[in-house]
Amino acid sequence: MAFLELKAVSKGFGSNGSRSEVIEDINLEIERGEFVAIVGYSGAGKTTLISLIAGLIKPDAGTITLNGLEITDPGPDRGIVFQNYSLLPWLSVFENIYLAVDQVFCNWAPARKQQHTEKYIAMVNLTPARDKRPGELSGGMRQRVSVARALAMDPQILLLDEPLSALDAITRSTLQDEIGRIWEQDRKTVVLITNDVDEGIYLSDRIIPLSAGPGATLGPSIAIDMARPRDRRAVNHNPRFRQIRREIIDYLLGVGGKKRATVTRKLFLPDIEPEDLSVPRNTSSSRRRPIRRREIKKETVEINS
Repeated sequence: MAFLELKAVSKGFGSNGSRSEVIEDINLEIERGEFVAIVGYSGAGKTTLISLIAGLIKPDAGTITLNGLEITDPGPDRGIVFQNYSLLPWLSVFENIYLAVDQVFCNWAPARKQQHTEKYIAMVNLTPARDKRPGELSGGMRQRVSVARALAMDPQILLLDEPLSALDAITRSTLQDEIGRIWEQDRKTVVLITNDVDEGIYLSDRIIPLSAGPGATLGPSIAIDMARPRDRRAVNHNPRFRQIRREIIDYLLGVGGKKRATVTRKLFLPDIEPEDLSVPRNTSSSRRRPIRRREIKKETVEINS
């Protein structure tokens, strides 16, 4: 049995006539210690998928199991890093992380909790900023706090929900390297949700495209058979990297991109003709103003020449 397994999972929102199926028939197996990236369009259902794995919402059909146990609710065995950081603004870097540690390891002595918190602050290179609040940090530093907080909970699996999409290109590249370094060090099972194909290939062991919604489903899984640790400059010139990128993009633009919602509706246009701009404004003619079509009358005029 796989470490994380999704079987025939579907999820929709709405009721009856207005109901929309977001994802359908999702089947996925992830082994312990594996880094898997799921890439797809914005709005395809990636966050819905990660929320199902996190236990934040429940599937309409199918089952999700982690280490042989069905996921029905959120739990500390799944650490999640959101796109919007989700930090408490009145707490410092240390306090934001310590709060999570205190909740998960409530039986530990305070000294052990502090040591554990300091370890993960150092892991993301934020020791000099440990006493600063989120408002004093850059976007990249805030996201490092989020990553450290999730890792400090010592979850069985780490869920990354487009954690770098709000960052500028340079900061994003730096944090990609940080996430890769931390994964090499900790070897947690990771599911990364992203809309950046290059990011998914650079970081993961395996990349899977998610088709366009509604009713999105997973496409073919592609193994990233490139040696680690990966050098960004070398990877960009790697023929295998370019081949994988082409396969993913071809799927997203082809089979995976063909699903679209079709809405048919009647348009009722107003019964009015626009004003006649050829008539000077200082004229007394009533045709200057807009008129309704039913006001237009046809008449025949005979002219003797």
